[in-house]
Amino acid sequence: MNDGIVTSVIVGPDEGTEPDGVTSWEEYFTAKGKGQAVRTSYNTRAGEHILGGEPLRFNYAGIGYTYDEERDGFIPPKPFDSWVLDEATCLWTAPVPMPEDGQAYVWDETAGEWVVSE
Repeated sequence: MNDGIVTSVIVGPDEGTEPDGVTSWEEYFTAKGKGQAVRTSYNTRAGEHILGGEPLRFNYAGIGYTYDEERDGFIPPKPFDSWVLDEATCLWTAPVPMPEDGQAYVWDETAGEWVVSE
């Protein structure tokens, strides 16, 4: 991670299996010189752990995500200028809720609305 932007995701061992002399995997991978390493959880989405465990940093990190130190969370890239960050989930939300009528929709930024996907 460089300047808070995730540049790679490394699947590593679980905590508690660090080599002698290493106190955390974050420390270990940061010392390798690839930028700052911050743990993420494959099972965390929108601040919830999908298996009922302890959520970690709001969202599973992905390349291009931002690590926000103040929130201690990963935030995906903003999809559209009009979307706003939901502080409870660290996910972007449209200014208008998507209709829930069973149809497929895409966001039209110019019109500021959801349109039926063709």
